[in-house]
Amino acid sequence: MAPQPNSPAALRPPDARQGPGPMPGALIEAIDPAVNRLVSRTLPGSRRATGVGFGTELAQLRPYEPGDDVRHIDAAGSARTGTLHVRVHVPERALTTWIVLDLSPSMAFGTARRLKADVAEGAALVFARLGLRRAGSVGVIAFGAPDGLRVLPPRGSKPGMIALRKLLAEGVVPDGHGDTSGLGAALGRALRLATQPGLLVVISDFRDQHEWVRGLGALHLRHALVAIEVSDPRESELPALGRLALVDPETGDLIQVNSSSRRIRERFAALELERRNLVAAELRRLGVRHVQLATDQDWLVELGRRI
Repeated sequence: MAPQPNSPAALRPPDARQGPGPMPGALIEAIDPAVNRLVSRTLPGSRRATGVGFGTELAQLRPYEPGDDVRHIDAAGSARTGTLHVRVHVPERALTTWIVLDLSPSMAFGTARRLKADVAEGAALVFARLGLRRAGSVGVIAFGAPDGLRVLPPRGSKPGMIALRKLLAEGVVPDGHGDTSGLGAALGRALRLATQPGLLVVISDFRDQHEWVRGLGALHLRHALVAIEVSDPRESELPALGRLALVDPETGDLIQVNSSSRRIRERFAALELERRNLVAAELRRLGVRHVQLATDQDWLVELGRRI
């Protein structure tokens, strides 16, 4: 029997990268309608794919030709003209999805089922799969890596997914110096690159990231936005383990603390709660859909519930 998510056995550091875990296609398909509703409600105007194809809006009626799908025969038009006619539909919108992905050292942390980077990887793959449907394309802007911003231009179908998987396979550098302006710089790059309205998904733990509010607000004027915040249960409370020597993965600073002190533990929890409430308040003020995922959850189920 697997350990309960909050039990000591479950909250141990994973031996290595666990990966996102099982991703049943049925669950991913169940998320698609919610994403479509978000896009339809948020993006102004009419943005359709070019030409004709599969969809729900009628483009024209034309005479039946051998090989046409008989399910598209229009009974009323055929009866009125005396010859078989088929319906030709306006295709669903061609959507470009941009994924802004956090690769900073703090994402290489996890004490439950998997690392935060594993959850972020799974969320990125889900939105990439959904974004590539209906002739869509996916682009990626990754921040927090030692070599700075990494940009994958929008690509459709198989090339887009291969490029994303290759980036994810490189993983997160577990130690090093994080860039506190990384998210802000990534959103600024997205403002310049994502010129056509589309879907933009930010996947991050939002830890020690500054100057991102203005960029996200500017993007919200043009795009449908989803902000996915990934956390670990040990980030919300400090266990009573005596004197600890801790290294901040973002700055490399060495911090020594007496975790047996109740006052220190309470202060730690209060500061973390204040930080997360501030992130949530800013996203709520901007009107951005905020999805919180944790390493001790079935993240795919939670994504489906909260999107």
